[in-house]
Amino acid sequence: MLTVAGISFGPLLVGFALNTILYGALVTSVLLYFSSFKSDGAWIRLLVSTLLFLCTADVILEYVFLNDTLIIHFGDQYALSRANWVFSLLPGITGVVSTLVQLFFAWRIRVLTSSFWLVGIIVFLASAAFLCGIGTTIAINMVPVFTQFHRFEVVFVIGLASSVLDNLLITGLLVHSLREHKTGFMDTDHIIKKIIRVTLQTGLLTAIWTLVDLAIYIALTDGMHLVFNETLAQLYTISLMSTLVTRPRDHAYTDFTVVNGEQTERRLTRV
Repeated sequence: MLTVAGISFGPLLVGFALNTILYGALVTSVLLYFSSFKSDGAWIRLLVSTLLFLCTADVILEYVFLNDTLIIHFGDQYALSRANWVFSLLPGITGVVSTLVQLFFAWRIRVLTSSFWLVGIIVFLASAAFLCGIGTTIAINMVPVFTQFHRFEVVFVIGLASSVLDNLLITGLLVHSLREHKTGFMDTDHIIKKIIRVTLQTGLLTAIWTLVDLAIYIALTDGMHLVFNETLAQLYTISLMSTLVTRPRDHAYTDFTVVNGEQTERRLTRV
């Protein structure tokens, strides 16, 4: 059912539920990363910590907005028709997260290919998505009425389109570069194949998810795209974490598992 806001809050609730589930998966992968890859550079660990902080803020802000609009101001038509500063921060956070992830992949491609112009294209598209995310945040604060969001839809569309193109380019280049780095040694090639598979799956998933978000936003005006848009920050971060944790671990790590009501310790060796 559409509200006076011109959008359905149903997609907002569904998107929040999906976002929370993905956040749980993200936290698990981050814990695995910090327990198993302690030899990584400080800047990579800082990047992971920053992304986790931003994704945590994303989930909290979504909850605060929905709680304020649907519970605290239940039945308040004025509150339903307008976005607040909490809601306005969400596209900005998504823009920052997507840019950080894409810049990390740009660095990986630079290492693998030594190509500056390919990296330049990726950085340009990532910067466009970042600027559009920040621009959308500013626009929402200037035009908070939901039914007036069409006034800055061009900025939103450009941001999503840039992200889709960047994701496809990054996925294609990483898969192509990794295939060229096969050594002929079974163990090494097995690891490379595993990284290629994960890169292809997570990269394409993020690209398709963003493309569906864009298509629904253009085709429908009932806010259905929010189901996909609210989860983008988590998906971008999970795509990065997936590539980090599929590498050989630098040491064994301890995994505690509850079996028959008792906690047992299991050591996993280097793969």
